[in-house]
Amino acid sequence: MILHSRILYEDNHLIAVNKLAGELSQGDETGDVTISDLVKQYIREKYVKPGKVFLGVAHRLDRPVSGVMLFARTSKALERLTEMLRERKIEKTYWAVVKNKPKELSGELVHHLKREKGKNVTKAFQTRQKETKESQL
Repeated sequence: MILHSRILYEDNHLIAVNKLAGELSQGDETGDVTISDLVKQYIREKYVKPGKVFLGVAHRLDRPVSGVMLFARTSKALERLTEMLRERKIEKTYWAVVKNKPKELSGELVHHLKREKGKNVTKAFQTRQKETKESQL
């Protein structure tokens, strides 16, 4: 299976997978195959599991983004993982590829986001627009 080479860590409770840019984390109205669908199929095949496979999605990455996704293989692991994320006990690191080196190495980034529901796309604006939501990083 192709996904096998993208498994970064796996035990009885958790599985960490390299999500590629362009893949969906969870299902949406497009009906496209998701990384969670692929992981469920991987588990079903590897462990010869008939029927439904449990896979808890505690966080997501946007479709254009690549990175590590951590899934829970049990409901108890999902509960604990969700709590750790909520309490910020898990540190997330975001990296960006840019054309030019930024003037400042750290700081705050503020955009105004507007979701285009029909296209399942979110656009960022420098200034407040009609129906935008402020986002800070």
